[in-house]
Amino acid sequence: MDDYGKQDRGGADAYAAYLAGMDASMRQKVALTAAHLLSEGDVADMGMGSGTGSATLAALYPSLSVVGVDINPTMVELAAARYRLPNLRFAAGDIAEPCFEAETMEAILDSSVLHHVTTFNGYDRAAAARALAVQAAQLSPYGVLIVRDFLDPGLAPCWLDLPTDDGEGDGLETCSTAALFDRFSKEFRVLREDAGARGFPSEVVEGAVGPGWRRYAVARRYAAEFVLRKDYRSHWDVEVLEEYTYATQEEFEAIFASLGLRVLASTPLRNPWIVQHRFEGRFAWWDASTGVRLDWPATNYVIVGQKVPAEEGVRFEDAASVAPGGFLEMSWHRRTDDGRVFDLVRRPGTTVDVVPWFRQGDALHVLARRSYPRPILSSRAGGSASLDGARPTHYVTEPLNVIQGDKPLGQTVEELLATFAGIGEDGVVRLEPGASYYPSPGGLQEEVRSMFVEIVPVRVGSPLDNRSGCSTSGLLRSIEAQQVLRAAQVGGLPDARLELNVYELLLRHGHELGPWIGAEVPLTEVAAPARLTSMAALAARPRRRVFRRASEADSTGFLKLQAARYDELAADGRVVGSVARELVVPARLSCNTVAVAALWRTAEGVTIGIDDDDLPASQCFDGHSELLVTPAWRLPAEVAQGWQAQDWIRARLSDGYGLTVGRMVELGGLYLPSPGATPERVYPLAVEVLGERADPPTRLHWVPLRDCVTARAGLEDGHLRVVALRAAHALDAWRPA
Repeated sequence: MDDYGKQDRGGADAYAAYLAGMDASMRQKVALTAAHLLSEGDVADMGMGSGTGSATLAALYPSLSVVGVDINPTMVELAAARYRLPNLRFAAGDIAEPCFEAETMEAILDSSVLHHVTTFNGYDRAAAARALAVQAAQLSPYGVLIVRDFLDPGLAPCWLDLPTDDGEGDGLETCSTAALFDRFSKEFRVLREDAGARGFPSEVVEGAVGPGWRRYAVARRYAAEFVLRKDYRSHWDVEVLEEYTYATQEEFEAIFASLGLRVLASTPLRNPWIVQHRFEGRFAWWDASTGVRLDWPATNYVIVGQKVPAEEGVRFEDAASVAPGGFLEMSWHRRTDDGRVFDLVRRPGTTVDVVPWFRQGDALHVLARRSYPRPILSSRAGGSASLDGARPTHYVTEPLNVIQGDKPLGQTVEELLATFAGIGEDGVVRLEPGASYYPSPGGLQEEVRSMFVEIVPVRVGSPLDNRSGCSTSGLLRSIEAQQVLRAAQVGGLPDARLELNVYELLLRHGHELGPWIGAEVPLTEVAAPARLTSMAALAARPRRRVFRRASEADSTGFLKLQAARYDELAADGRVVGSVARELVVPARLSCNTVAVAALWRTAEGVTIGIDDDDLPASQCFDGHSELLVTPAWRLPAEVAQGWQAQDWIRARLSDGYGLTVGRMVELGGLYLPSPGATPERVYPLAVEVLGERADPPTRLHWVPLRDCVTARAGLEDGHLRVVALRAAHALDAWRPA
């Protein structure tokens, strides 16, 4: 056994216990980092502090060689004495200076450290960009640079409402939040020698709020600086030294592009615990120009960049509208019961996701293509920003896939593996049909099928033969299967197909899913619902055919089919590729969809609400229209923030389903149902159900969540499949009874 084998943690149970024992922040850091790492190579954890994060990465990923770097030699000595693993070492070094030979590191991680570089260099915001340039030079080709830090929301004016009655006196430990803000507005950037250069401007807005509160007019940057540290009073003398925010999201992305880094993720994060315990009811802020309440500020931000050759692109932009070429096809379908007409866009052929996998020790690994170009995700069509501030990445990690032609499926899959993955017949152990579902049946006539291919264990990280029409077809890489799920839970893997295939693979082989590391799903136990049923009973319901073909003249214009030419730009702005793509977008609504897991906890366990609906995509494929779905809606364009979406959903669940609901939490990160056909983004939410109206009865059927996951053949609606599997994972309801 090699050195890595000697540190085996004792199997999946021990691994899960180790990961579950971390605090939420550390689990998120590890998941987001590992989501973008190859399975092996040299990784630097810059400014590692105590060394816990470095040791965690090394322990969970023994094929990585991890080095923790800190400028303080004492911290390095202490970490080296505390953590001893064969694939872990610690070194003293200045993260803003070269610590390694050029082009030798597969990954470099800066977690909550670059703001120290700017703070202790005279609050020079450009110091972070210089440090990132030094680090980018140390990356090997296709290596990744990962920054997890604070985010500057910019200098737009806001109103900040703070309590005046939650403390008393002038003492740091006892004063009110408003009094602490008054103090902070004078102390900010206290390291500046010129006292006149410290602090920031703010004004009290008289008479704007009721008793016990005070409103300040202040720039959003300074409001965020305060609310992110207002609860650290015991360490105030240290916290007040630092400037947390040093770049806006746009500035981060521009820096990465200038360094030849392709942005794979650019995501503001909101820690649910911080939001619940330090934000809600403790302050509010508003857009000063519109008076609209703002979403909570990001508690962290993650940006991931991949170093690519100069001839490869780092982003796409819309170049011009072009006429559709006939790849996608629009059709129209009228319901015979109420006359409503549905628009439907067809993708030709059958899409087959090919998922090569192998077992190594007690872990399963899958092969996927990483950094595959999806130009339409950059489309301006739809004109809607994301709800959470995440930028759409133009290059995604997704399964190998093929549109089946006239050759048999087995032959098609074997040829794909030989051509794209270099896996010949001797490397294939067996083929096994996987899952089948409709990724977005409300508007797409698309069925995705998967084929699981067990292969001889292999480690890969090489560029794929380029057939995309862009500057690259991405890299083939192996990923530990549980890590796919962890990455999806924290927004590090937006392609839903790879996640759903991994769920199916692990469940089918009786393998552990690993601990859920997304937001906790709180549910109150209440009396059982009236329409409690089972997946078997729903499967036995009568078949229906409620659609007949209609004409374009009958359409209400819900969807529009269009095409555009997208230019692929290199880091220096040169056009290195130009492709035309067709896409489908809503004509009047946004590109944001919300899919809801309506969860009802009883004394017997958790049930999920399922709607028995009729959709034309289902009738097109199997001749019958009935389809089990989860409540899901395209959001209006004016619903632009997370809190607005939750209010809007609460009203829909009440009016349309007769539900009384409690708390709502994010059910993992957003996902892309079909990034080859639509820029649609789906936000999954877990909703606590507290009751329902008896008259009229709700449209929902309540199914035990465990039963729903066991009978996965009934989860043909892609949205239902995602939220049911994630909810079962979060609530540990996936295990057999």
